[in-house]
Amino acid sequence: MIKKKKLIIFMPSIEGGGVEKNLFIVSNYLSSKINNVTLITCNSEYRKSFKGINFIYPKSNFWNKKNRIYKYFICLILLAKILFKSNNYLVFAFQANFYCTILSKLFGAKIILRSNASPSGYSRIFLKKSLYKFIFSLADDIIVNSYDFKSQFKKTFSLNSICIYNPLNFTEIIKKSKEKLIFPFFKKKKILKIINIARFTDQKDHLTLLKALKFLKNKIEFRAVIIGQGINRELIHNFVNDNGLQKNIKILNFQKNPYKYLKASDIFILTSKYEGLPNVLLEAAALKKFIISTNCPTGPREILMNGKAGGLVKLGDYKSISKIIMLFNKDRKKFNKNINVAFNSLNRFDYNTNLKKYLKVIKNYLI
Repeated sequence: MIKKKKLIIFMPSIEGGGVEKNLFIVSNYLSSKINNVTLITCNSEYRKSFKGINFIYPKSNFWNKKNRIYKYFICLILLAKILFKSNNYLVFAFQANFYCTILSKLFGAKIILRSNASPSGYSRIFLKKSLYKFIFSLADDIIVNSYDFKSQFKKTFSLNSICIYNPLNFTEIIKKSKEKLIFPFFKKKKILKIINIARFTDQKDHLTLLKALKFLKNKIEFRAVIIGQGINRELIHNFVNDNGLQKNIKILNFQKNPYKYLKASDIFILTSKYEGLPNVLLEAAALKKFIISTNCPTGPREILMNGKAGGLVKLGDYKSISKIIMLFNKDRKKFNKNINVAFNSLNRFDYNTNLKKYLKVIKNYLI
């Protein structure tokens, strides 16, 4: 008799971004429908965010604050120890897809990859692209989170993938957005309030956002809050200070509840160089905020309905961002149509519909 496979979810580094939100939602849903779900990670401090899931993690807290490459290495060792004893597992990788695929296939285990970022961010070099194409072709299935992403994955690697949109927990967003906000920086009523929520990394291209805000400095009254964490914090901080923007821009650390800040804002801006399907745009749309985003691969164009649901600009085009902000500030009512289109199109990201799609894919490999 063939034993039913057990599920291992692989996520070495939990950092509190959009990928992590999907990890929490998808993992908890799967554990409510499937027995014996295990998560391998270096960040055991997030255990309370999961329900009914077995945790495997390094016993020392030493690895918690290390960068991703160290966490990948440690968690791959933990995975190898399990697969060495038995390969009767399905590995569901949220991170370190390249290495996790190699290891899983060496031990003869099944593996599903969830690709989180557009291939344009890591496949520009021919040799690297060829290597990724070969390794990804070994995976039993690949899940991506937008149709634009699916198309680009096919074009880049000649590989098929399954598109499952990010499940949007609309109820939780609305509930958390109602929490009382004590933030004097946003206290002045008539002033334009701008927000950006993103990891402080090169991918998120905060310099384009900062250049746009610098351009507005003497043109309109505004306050902007930038929320996140990451290696570029000092770079962002220095730009604000060097350009005398301290009164206009506030930098905040990662917030467990960013929705109350988002609710208090007028405009959400994303300046990424590449994405998968940015959760934060869905959250901004759910709270009926006007959205401006770079037309990066992939996700923003699909979410914003090719510009019908918000402003789309070229990568690095800070002047166009500034122009749209000024137009919005001059006559906000003109942009209500964009806001409503964004809000009314959110049914594509229905929570239960997309979670059931994940379950269907996973169950096919557990038999």
